[in-house]
Amino acid sequence: MARKRKGRDISGWLVVDKPAGPTSTAVVNKVRWAMDAKKAGHAGTLDPDATGVLAVALGEATKTVPYITDALKAYVFTVRLGASTNTDDAEGEILETSDVRPDDAAIKAALGAFVGDIEQVPPQFSAVKIDGERAYKRARDGEAMDLAARPLWVESLLLTERPDADHVTLEMVCGKGGYVRSVARDLGQALGCFGHVRELRRIWSGPFDVSDGLTLEEVEAMARTPELDAHLLPLEQGLHALPEVKATAEGAVRLRNGNPGMVIAHDVEYGDECWASFDGKAVAVGRFRSGELHPTRVFNVSSSGND
Repeated sequence: MARKRKGRDISGWLVVDKPAGPTSTAVVNKVRWAMDAKKAGHAGTLDPDATGVLAVALGEATKTVPYITDALKAYVFTVRLGASTNTDDAEGEILETSDVRPDDAAIKAALGAFVGDIEQVPPQFSAVKIDGERAYKRARDGEAMDLAARPLWVESLLLTERPDADHVTLEMVCGKGGYVRSVARDLGQALGCFGHVRELRRIWSGPFDVSDGLTLEEVEAMARTPELDAHLLPLEQGLHALPEVKATAEGAVRLRNGNPGMVIAHDVEYGDECWASFDGKAVAVGRFRSGELHPTRVFNVSSSGND
């Protein structure tokens, strides 16, 4: 018999402004403890040295994580020109150096090649799996791997600041699976000067903005209090990218039981993925077919967020 998980049946999203140092998993564990929640997860890993938006899903909101993972995200990062490292960030060992320092015009001209549908090779020190093993584990053992390029959509990549000749600050909006470290590495190669990430900050992820984020110190200070609960955002925010349909009272009952249910829909076509609400709360996600939603995910809560 499985052991019953301790904690509250609480559902929603808590946005954390992650500091440099802890892993994303450590932040999730801290939030789960602070909220006394049974279940928690996150949408999009940040490297330990990276800061910014880490959206933590609690309870039934974990079922909406894929929609945030797939959403566009924005990063502000500083590239150190003149040196490449084995990790493609400042924590790694320097591999090559150069005295070349391109001017702003050359950098802006090079950025165009990194916008749109591009192919990107992950860093050697990454969580990509090679024969079932994480690449970073093999890299730590000194193995050099031939990692396959992966497709990435880059919405925009802009030069926002040039603090000095050795550094350039960029802002990138991209889709799922992007490695900012790879952008810094490849940009340095394209400019003929090498490069790696010096600082990295995620400023928004889907509907979640860094301005909504709590620091870990704030999370700890408000742990297990109504004040922290008040910062919980409704699980419905995780469904922002999907169209909403309204379930009828009978349809909501059927949907909660995992059966197709009648919904009222506008601007939704046959086969579209959407989410159904009843009394303003998410009931299910599924495919719309002939006036009914055929559920693929069902939310077993009557309320969420800070109600």
